[in-house]
Amino acid sequence: MADDFDVVVVGGGINGTGLARDLAGRGWRVLLAEREDLASHTSSASTKLVHGGLRYLETYEFSLVRKALQEREVLLRSAPHLIRPLRFVLPHAPHLRPAWMIRIGLFLYDHLARRELLPGSHGLRLAGGVYGAPLKPEFTRGFVYSDGWVDDARLVVLNALDAQARGAEVLTRCAVTQAQRGADDWQITLGNGRRLRSRALVNAAGPWAERFLRDHTQGANGRPLPARGLRLVKGSHIVVDQRFTHDHAYIFQNPDGRIIFAIPYQERFTLIGTTDVELPEHEEPPARAAIEAAEVDYLCEQASRYLARPVAPADVLWTYAGVRPLLDEGGSASSVTRDYLLEADAGSGEGGAPLLNVWGGKLTTYRKLAEDGATQLGELLGKAGQPWTAGTHLPGGDLGRHGVDMAAFTAELQARHAGRSPAVVARMAHAYGSATAGLLASPGREIAPGLFEAELQHLRDKEWACSAEDVLWRRSKLGLHYTPDERAAVAAWFDAR
Repeated sequence: MADDFDVVVVGGGINGTGLARDLAGRGWRVLLAEREDLASHTSSASTKLVHGGLRYLETYEFSLVRKALQEREVLLRSAPHLIRPLRFVLPHAPHLRPAWMIRIGLFLYDHLARRELLPGSHGLRLAGGVYGAPLKPEFTRGFVYSDGWVDDARLVVLNALDAQARGAEVLTRCAVTQAQRGADDWQITLGNGRRLRSRALVNAAGPWAERFLRDHTQGANGRPLPARGLRLVKGSHIVVDQRFTHDHAYIFQNPDGRIIFAIPYQERFTLIGTTDVELPEHEEPPARAAIEAAEVDYLCEQASRYLARPVAPADVLWTYAGVRPLLDEGGSASSVTRDYLLEADAGSGEGGAPLLNVWGGKLTTYRKLAEDGATQLGELLGKAGQPWTAGTHLPGGDLGRHGVDMAAFTAELQARHAGRSPAVVARMAHAYGSATAGLLASPGREIAPGLFEAELQHLRDKEWACSAEDVLWRRSKLGLHYTPDERAAVAAWFDAR
């Protein structure tokens, strides 16, 4: 006998978990199915920025930038432990963009949406200053502006946690293998053999959205459902040892018209990215995207145009890559819109149960995407429900009397747990927010430096972590800090269970 749901969501990335959360909060019976771990691919491979997209102003995407800037403020309030303000230094390279053009762009960036939490932009003298010291001496002036930083994979987990807390069932490592559309419902089969009946289906499979429709769905007429073409663009990043010690990031302009970021990362490192490499037309998304040597060379070369201490391929300590599903609107890979398209229908002309396809999108606008999608799908189901996520904290985001003051919240935690390493308390505070105190109370055995059994137990039992990789490279980045033996100790902990 099939289990009954109102909505089944396919895909455990940021858009899928965001939609599951919003739908569950409106009272729908929701199941989310992800074939691997949450945020296994694109949603853990971003540049980890909550930003409006300064460079999109050059392609006149004012609507997208405004929407993203509005969401930047919403997200900063919803999870102040996970999402933090970040200032960006833009060194001026006169031969690439004149100063007047940059000033106009930054003025628009400051004023396209209401801004309360972040300071505005201004000019900056680099020569002889702390932000000019890591740069080559020819960069004497620049600009500084605000955006935000987020742990992208943890943001996905928080949305899944909130969806579950509001009644959704979240399944990881469980694919939807078949979805048959009927007149009134979807008959769905999972990889574990479980059968479901759902009033509606959401396709939030990211780069695999087109393939999912083609290979795993059937319309009421028995044929696969039509799919929209996507442009699949790989973005890769490199991590090197720390190139500067201050807390600002850099945005570097490249001669090819693109930009890259150099961001302080995990206390001891610098994150540099990203590339835009378009996959050949009709090529399937790779099971595990990987950086190519030419991309490493490109990122090193461009960063070295600015940094006084050059970056060489031999300096790279870690890399990651992901495939972005972008709407196919022509133009170069870097100029293709990062906006999303939601296609909600009740049968594509053939009649049948509702379907919502999610095409494209970017990390910063995921909450708005989910809100719009939940409203559209609700209307097809007969009751849109009220949007509710804009003023609601994500799990761990309610810091009580500290509001969005993460420094004060962390200081109070450290004072209460004076016997614990301040660095460990700070790391956990940023990961778990208001849930941190419970994990610090009875930490248990130390499995690897700064990683105790209580935290691992929480990650396994509450956050769907099934392996050392899930913990060390997605729910945290402790893998960067650990030796092979220390990583093996975490793997052994999971193997024993």
